[in-house]
Amino acid sequence: MPEKDVAVAAVPRPARRRRGVPPLARFLIRRILMALLLAWGITLVTFVLTNLVPGDPVAANLGQRALGDPAIVAQWRTEHGLDKPLWEQYALHLGGVVQGDLGMSQQSHRPVAEDLAEYVPATLELAGVAIAISLVLGVAFGVVAALRRDRLADHVLRVLSLVGISVPTFWLALVAFYVFFFRLQITPGSGRVDPALGAPPGVTGLQTVDALLAGRWDIFTSAVGHLITPALVLALYTIGLLTRFTRSAVLEVLGQDYVRAARAKGLPGRVILFRYVLRSALVPIITVAGLAFGSLLSGTVLVEAIFAWPGIGQYAYKSATSLDLPAVMGVGLVVGVVYLAINLIVDVLYGVIDPRVRLQ
Repeated sequence: MPEKDVAVAAVPRPARRRRGVPPLARFLIRRILMALLLAWGITLVTFVLTNLVPGDPVAANLGQRALGDPAIVAQWRTEHGLDKPLWEQYALHLGGVVQGDLGMSQQSHRPVAEDLAEYVPATLELAGVAIAISLVLGVAFGVVAALRRDRLADHVLRVLSLVGISVPTFWLALVAFYVFFFRLQITPGSGRVDPALGAPPGVTGLQTVDALLAGRWDIFTSAVGHLITPALVLALYTIGLLTRFTRSAVLEVLGQDYVRAARAKGLPGRVILFRYVLRSALVPIITVAGLAFGSLLSGTVLVEAIFAWPGIGQYAYKSATSLDLPAVMGVGLVVGVVYLAINLIVDVLYGVIDPRVRLQ
C-alpha cells in the first residue's frame, strides 16, 4: 500500500452526530411511562386497601330485615360482584377503569364516574383558588423576608408563617365562618352560590368559569364571594409553608458566586432578582407548591363540611361511612391520578427551568 494511502487511512474520521430524540422529549417520555406504571399501582393499592377495611358492606347497605334473609344477601353480593375471588374482582375493576367505568355507587345508585364528575370540579375550584393565593402571597412574602433578612419585616413574616403552619385548619374555618358570616355578615353563607340565583349552565363544573361563559355576572360575583373565605382558610397553611421555603431558597441563591458577580457588574437589582435569584430558587418552590396542591385537593373534608361545599371530600366521607367500596376506590383513584398529574407537571417545569435536569 502506498505511504499516502496509509497516512489517509490512519487519520480517524470524525464521528457522525446521531439525530436522536431531543433531551426534553426523552425526559417527558420517561416521566409519562413512569406515570402510567404508577397509575396501575394506584389501582392495585386502592383495591387492596379498600378490601382490607374492617366491616361488611352488605351489613352497611342492607337493613336488618333484609340482612336476615340469606337469599337477599346472596343476591346483593352477586349483583355487586362480591361473590367472586379477589383477583377476579380486581381484574373486573381494572378492566372497568380502563374503559372509564368505575362501577355503581351503592349510596347514590349512580355510576361513580358521574358522581365524581359532579363533585371533583367543586374541589378543583376551591383548591385551585387556594393554591393561586398561596403562590402569590407565599412567594412574595418569602422574597421580602429574604431580602430583609434579620430586619423587622423578616421577623414579622416569619412569625406569621409560623402561625399559619401551626393553626389547625378546621378551627380556623369555624372561626372564620362565625366571625365573618354570623357576626359581621360581610361574607356569604355556605354553599357555592346564592340559592336564589341558582347554578349557571354546567360546562366545566367550575361555577365561576361557567358563569363567565354564560355571561351571568351576578352568579359570578356570588360564586366568588362564596369561594373566597374557604379558599383563604385553606391557603393560610400553604402561605406559611411557601414563605419559609421561599425565604430559605432565596437566601441560599443570594450567597452564590454568580449572584455576587452579577452585582459586581452593576446589574440592576430587579434583573438580578428575577433573572438569577428567582429562577434558581424556583425548583424547591415548585416542589413544595405541587405537594401543597395535592394536599389541598385531598384534605378539604373538614373545610367542605363547615362551609357546606359539595366537593370530593364530602363524597369520600359519605362513601367511607357507608362502606361504598366502588365510590371509595373511585375517590382513591382520582386523588392518586391528581398527584401523578401534579408530579408530572412539576417534572416538566423542572426540565424547562433547569436544563441540567433533562440532560441527566
